[in-house]
Amino acid sequence: MAALTYLIWLSTREGLRPDLAVELLRRFGTAEAAYYADRGEVELLELPGRLRQSLLDKDLDGTQRVLEACDRENISLLTCLDAAYPERLLQLDDYPLVLYMKGALPRTDEEVVLGMVGSRKCTPYGKMMAGRIAMDLARSGAVVVSGLAEGVDAASLKGALQGGGRVISVLAGGADVVYPACNRWLYQDVLAAGAVISENPPGTRHDGWRFPIRNRIISGLSLGVVVAEAAETRSGSLLTARKALDQGRDVFAVPGPADAPMSGGTNLLISRGEAKLVRSAWDILEEYAGRFPHKLSSPPPLPAEAAAARLAPQPELRAEDEGALQEPRTEQAPSEERAGRLPLLSAADLARLGDEQRDILQLLAEHKLTADELVGRTEIPARRVNTALTILQAQGYLEELPGRRFRAAVRLEQDR
Repeated sequence: MAALTYLIWLSTREGLRPDLAVELLRRFGTAEAAYYADRGEVELLELPGRLRQSLLDKDLDGTQRVLEACDRENISLLTCLDAAYPERLLQLDDYPLVLYMKGALPRTDEEVVLGMVGSRKCTPYGKMMAGRIAMDLARSGAVVVSGLAEGVDAASLKGALQGGGRVISVLAGGADVVYPACNRWLYQDVLAAGAVISENPPGTRHDGWRFPIRNRIISGLSLGVVVAEAAETRSGSLLTARKALDQGRDVFAVPGPADAPMSGGTNLLISRGEAKLVRSAWDILEEYAGRFPHKLSSPPPLPAEAAAARLAPQPELRAEDEGALQEPRTEQAPSEERAGRLPLLSAADLARLGDEQRDILQLLAEHKLTADELVGRTEIPARRVNTALTILQAQGYLEELPGRRFRAAVRLEQDR
């Protein structure tokens, strides 16, 4: 606990760049040693005045407030000293000393993690390509990591969720601060199927200058970064691509029409040989299939109509609908004869599901229910019930019956 306290203290010093934070940690050996450094030691570092004064401020009240906010907001912390901290991030010269996290972070070092970036003001083409590629990446077993911005970020996360995959969203502000507010439902969906992480304490605003700094984490966690659409000038996505190249990561780019302004950046990356041209998820996955045969699969392609239906925009829920609970109807449990024919889902596989997915699957192992009835029985918000149903169905654990009713397509080992 002492190490955590001092790492939070060090990482929150005013004016401290990530690379300087790592350098100070190396210089002093531990964050605790940096905390106890006296004025003479700090003056020898020749740091900017504001940072120097911040290092001489030994008040831990701010650190305590951060820990209390984490408890209040159900945010877990992962430091660079923890065994679970991603090794891919530790390879960076400017890795975050502390990660703040909500949800369940996949073991990224063991997974095919792919970052997806692109313009906030993307075209319908960019949104469609980002969603389709992310969905097929997820269906094949890859983990998609992106931001939470409108445009390509949101399309990528939605596509991966519709593919039944795990996702990570890296935020520029606090992990508890949804930005933009219009993506609050997407934020909840990400938590149900993965994690939201940030290097900034709870309550931190999403200031514009934080986004380029944040992007090194997206590329750092990933084996490669996919640029779905980007302009040629003033593009944060191109900066992320160049950061990925500096980190030794692969870069992929989706081509567009030669005269399309929003494809100028991706076409430039391809023409310079800095990015591999990709038209589908397989153009990306073929780079990793040999290294991760146990992680990647080749599911049959979705029919065009089914893919389009999954990627179609979902109607926004009204506030009164979100919390609405309906009186559930009682349904008969599956017959023993049918249950005996179903494939067995092991207790280990069941435990790997998110809490909400597990609760829903256990209910549907006993009853045939609609999404609304599941809301009533579980008190899980309707939007997250629909997300869980999509993920479970994509994994082959559910089947849909007439009347939009669902039932389990597996039997659970714990119920034998």
